[in-house]
Amino acid sequence: MPSNTAPNQNSLDEKKNDAIPFGVWIIGWMMLLINLSFVMMYSLSAVYLKTVVGVSTGWIGLLEGMVEAASYAAKLLSGVVSDYLRKRKIIMFLGYVMMVLSRPILAISSSFGVVFLARMMERVGNGVQATPRDALVGDIAPSHRRGACFGLKRSLGTAGSFLGGIVAMFIMYLTANDFQMVFWIATVPAVLALLILILGVKEPKHHEHPLKLDPTSEVKPTRQPIKFSDLPKLGKNYWMLMIVVFMFMLARFSETLLMLHANQNFGLAETYVPLIMMLYNATYSLSSYPIAAMSDRMNRYVFLAFGIIVLVLSDIVLFTAPNLPIMLMGVALWGLQIGIAQSISVALIIDIVPAHLRGTALGFYYLISAIASVIAGAGAGSIAQVYGEGASFFVSALVAVSAVLILLAFMPTSKRNRRKAKKENA
Repeated sequence: MPSNTAPNQNSLDEKKNDAIPFGVWIIGWMMLLINLSFVMMYSLSAVYLKTVVGVSTGWIGLLEGMVEAASYAAKLLSGVVSDYLRKRKIIMFLGYVMMVLSRPILAISSSFGVVFLARMMERVGNGVQATPRDALVGDIAPSHRRGACFGLKRSLGTAGSFLGGIVAMFIMYLTANDFQMVFWIATVPAVLALLILILGVKEPKHHEHPLKLDPTSEVKPTRQPIKFSDLPKLGKNYWMLMIVVFMFMLARFSETLLMLHANQNFGLAETYVPLIMMLYNATYSLSSYPIAAMSDRMNRYVFLAFGIIVLVLSDIVLFTAPNLPIMLMGVALWGLQIGIAQSISVALIIDIVPAHLRGTALGFYYLISAIASVIAGAGAGSIAQVYGEGASFFVSALVAVSAVLILLAFMPTSKRNRRKAKKENA
């Protein structure tokens, strides 16, 4: 009898060590609700601006680029501040309050300016909470399950986005295309997500920190000062990865263009425009967790390269699509590529930077993405205005090819080097 006890106990310990922490599940469910609310707004905002408010495609592209840029800039600031304070939850709370308030503002809007204000509040709020949220997952996740934790969080979040498309379409059908009613109802899941954050999310008592003192010491550790001299400490591999991220995000403009492409060029009725976001988020959600979990055992750089190649394929399909069914295949690939690339990028950053600079590293990742998003949003909108939406996908494919070539040129292939980086920053 005793001889069987130890192996059984070892088996239980192994399963426990492989389990995804409960805190990651809580954050994932919170993301599901806030993304459900977001897509109810986002899947209709471009068509609302175009058909109800009367805004041109070029202005819509510029708006999307600007609000995304503001979001990414907020991600940088919140990441640096969360590293300094060594507190994540309070910053997340401020971001969620802004997102909740943006819903009723959009519901009462009737002009471009008010819609812009609501979208800006929503995106800045998202930016404020996103970096400390990802850094918190990095704090909670075991190093050997990091990819799986980020993939699960992303899959649950995108499942919420998928459900948001269904709910938006259902409400539009029942209310004879009452955009404002959809925006009002979107407030409900946002409030529920805020309550989960307040009641359910717990921070680890001690963040990993190079300056932390002996646990027996009665002196409290000081906060890490914010200084530019920390940037070189992020490492060469991090900054090379940021070049790839910039090129990748330059090729990845807002999904509003997908919805306008379906509505303007393939005759998809306004009531069914949320189907585009549903399909996009379905492939996004289904791919995030399994791909990220596989990357825990393999080279994450290879998975990132594969994700960018899928973006090229998506662009080709969207550019050449002769009818709506083929165009929808391109939308599915568009969701697949971001499902692969986004979780892998964040997991790679957590792998290769020092633990006490995770928030800062993620913040600069989002800032670099912001700059690329402004250029991509304005550029794609202008190209679509002059040459049509399809031409934007052709240009996107060319930029994405450049990104994958840069990645293949520098990515580490040695297992020893990758394991050494993970060990140093775990």
